[in-house]
Amino acid sequence: MAEAENTVAIAAKAAAKRKIANLAFWSIIIAVIVLGLKIAAWYVTGSVALYSDALESIVNVIASAAAFWAIQISYRPADQDHPFGHHKAEYFSAVLEGVLIVLAALLILNEVWRSWQAPAPLEQPWKGLAVNGVATVINAFWAWTLIRAGRAEKSPALVADGNHIMTDVVTSVGVFGGLVGAILTGWQILDPALAVLVALNILWQGWHVIGSSMNGLMDRAVDTKENMRIRDVISANCKGALEVHDLKTRIAGRATFIEFHLVVDADMSVGASHVICDRIEDALKAEIPSVRVTIHVEPDDEAKLPKGTTAVPFA
Repeated sequence: MAEAENTVAIAAKAAAKRKIANLAFWSIIIAVIVLGLKIAAWYVTGSVALYSDALESIVNVIASAAAFWAIQISYRPADQDHPFGHHKAEYFSAVLEGVLIVLAALLILNEVWRSWQAPAPLEQPWKGLAVNGVATVINAFWAWTLIRAGRAEKSPALVADGNHIMTDVVTSVGVFGGLVGAILTGWQILDPALAVLVALNILWQGWHVIGSSMNGLMDRAVDTKENMRIRDVISANCKGALEVHDLKTRIAGRATFIEFHLVVDADMSVGASHVICDRIEDALKAEIPSVRVTIHVEPDDEAKLPKGTTAVPFA
């Protein structure tokens, strides 16, 4: 029975790996297509705002390639040098993406400065906006796909990539509306002004991506809702134990690490306490994908709550 469950778990993990790897690969292809469309839109118009939009797409291509590499690394099995696995590799990809986003924003601001010094009228603006609009629709669909899949599979790299692309979508919509206004009113200043707003938006997103990824590298605990779910699972499956204390959790990519102390009667045999531990661990694995559980069994004189407390409480 246990062997069959293990086989199913391995198969599910392999399927999840293939899904995430395929999404990461196609993200590179789509990023290149979108980049080509946005460069074409900038080329036919000469718009500095569309140039800034295209520049951010260059970051998308590099970030997608980095995410694909990081995902391959993160799925490598634990080895002698990395006994807890390679789950955190995806965070490095997300940090790199944040840095690239900030770099793109600085390059955009530089181009804006040049544009203000030598302003030029827009050429074939409607054709450029139409091409850019197609790229935006593609990006919107793909960003939604990546965020949804990344959250479901607990992939920081996919979520970061999806959030970045979604920011690109918001930027493109703003640029589209602003350039339509510039064309209709004839106010050429709107073009570089929009590029400044794009750059500031990108800077904010870059800061958010870097902060979120660094938080993951610092072994962030699960959120309150997930923590309560873990406590409920342990309480429901620790019949025979007296108390649980020192519950600690941390997240590393897709993996969730859980450790706690389990207090049992001092006269309980090792075999009997091991049965309780196995029952709790199996229940947690059934509830939380890619969980790693460490349980430290202690005798009743190590309890932190008053004697006679019932319902296997947490100290």
